[in-house]
Amino acid sequence: MPRFCANISLLYPELPFPDRIAAAARSGFSAVELQFPYEYEAGMLAERLRNANVELVLHNLPPGNAAEGERGIACLPGREQEFREGLERGIEYARTLGCKQLNCLSGLIPESLPREEALATLAGNLRHADATLKKAGIRLLVEAINTYDVPGFAMHRSQQVLDLIAAHGLENTWLQYDVYHMQRMEGELARTLEDKLHRIAHIQIADNPGRHEPGTGEIRYPYLFELLDRLGYSGWIGCEYIPLHDTDSGLGWMPEAVQ
Repeated sequence: MPRFCANISLLYPELPFPDRIAAAARSGFSAVELQFPYEYEAGMLAERLRNANVELVLHNLPPGNAAEGERGIACLPGREQEFREGLERGIEYARTLGCKQLNCLSGLIPESLPREEALATLAGNLRHADATLKKAGIRLLVEAINTYDVPGFAMHRSQQVLDLIAAHGLENTWLQYDVYHMQRMEGELARTLEDKLHRIAHIQIADNPGRHEPGTGEIRYPYLFELLDRLGYSGWIGCEYIPLHDTDSGLGWMPEAVQ
């Protein structure tokens, strides 16, 4: 049976961010994920999680200067110390919030930077993060993001992430598989899940086009959920979509998915 968690960075947009934890619990979620917790005090968020009896299963490492459009700095030469400081901050939040998985955004490769140099920087940062998080008892995730929505993103196909993991012996690093992004970039969703599930630790969902809830687009989510059950996937599935209307009225797809 699939285990769904609410991505409170996108769901319940009408509510103040901390209030979205309780809203997710009222909707029937026992777990949440989020993108960036860093503008909020970790102890306050931890208290909200405890009061709602909700688990936090994932958040991202700091993305760099998000206001300037940065989507991670792991591939950027000269920013290694900043990356390491962000990693430590991510660990501090994860420990306070009881979160056992941190996602690393690879970042955008500037047009002036050779891809080989960017990937070498990314590999070095991931080697450090892999070892550091292993000691902390936290799993490192890396996701591929489509280049239609995010042009220039360093990791934009599933196999790129898996090749990087294998080439550098990253034992504590796993693929975060976002169905929406990979439908846009590569398709072959079912075959990819069958072939690569052994190295997928977390899945996120949204339909295409529009990045709205399952059932609003072209992806056959009932088939994919049944496939994941058949394959024995036991991880979380993050509902990282933009509600077409209000969040609760858009959850009609879920009861059938968890039968």
